[in-house]
Amino acid sequence: MTVWDRPEPPTRPAPLDRERIVTAAIALADEGGLEAVSLRKVAARLNAGPMRLYGYISTKEELFDLMVDEVQAEILPAEQSDDWREALRVLAHRTRQAALRHEWLADLLGGRPTLGPNGLAVTEAKLAALDGLADVDTVMRAVETVSAYFTGAIRREIANLRAERTTGLSKLDWQRASGPHVTRMLATGRFPALTKAVYDGTDVDAETSFATGLDWVLDAVAAKLTRPST
Repeated sequence: MTVWDRPEPPTRPAPLDRERIVTAAIALADEGGLEAVSLRKVAARLNAGPMRLYGYISTKEELFDLMVDEVQAEILPAEQSDDWREALRVLAHRTRQAALRHEWLADLLGGRPTLGPNGLAVTEAKLAALDGLADVDTVMRAVETVSAYFTGAIRREIANLRAERTTGLSKLDWQRASGPHVTRMLATGRFPALTKAVYDGTDVDAETSFATGLDWVLDAVAAKLTRPST
């Protein structure tokens, strides 16, 4: 039985429910990451005994599932576009925005899908965007491909943000600090393609990079959808 199927115990002697537990856990994670979340710390924030939480949640993994599902509600748009590209584009960008608000979400993206109502609704929205445009297996592979792109891109962006905080160096500061080493390595002539990218390529911000890569992936999906059957 999943956590969503299991009934909650009575609220006495003090008001407590899964919604309050999840809200407190998300606040802790927003402040200090997933490592700041434990049933003991959540209970302390709610002024409740830790053992009381086990009546609502059996494991920390269940708590993480509930937290992800709660944030999935922020990903769903009020209305879904009839254009499949725009529908998937909106879901991808809204996932990125949710992860920037809740950086810990990046650590939990890409694993087994959560089975809560919001997680299922997000999956439904992705599949529904392509429904009827190809056979079901093509639709599933297309959704997997788009999801894999934006999950990886979001994880990379969040990792860079964390590195900036850990080192105290912005991207520009890091580039300046590592510049002499990179210059020496490129001068060896061993990395011609990388040298061209460093000196001739255009540096773009994370949002532009994300949007460009997403459009390329959607172009690839469109090619599959319009390929004539043999």
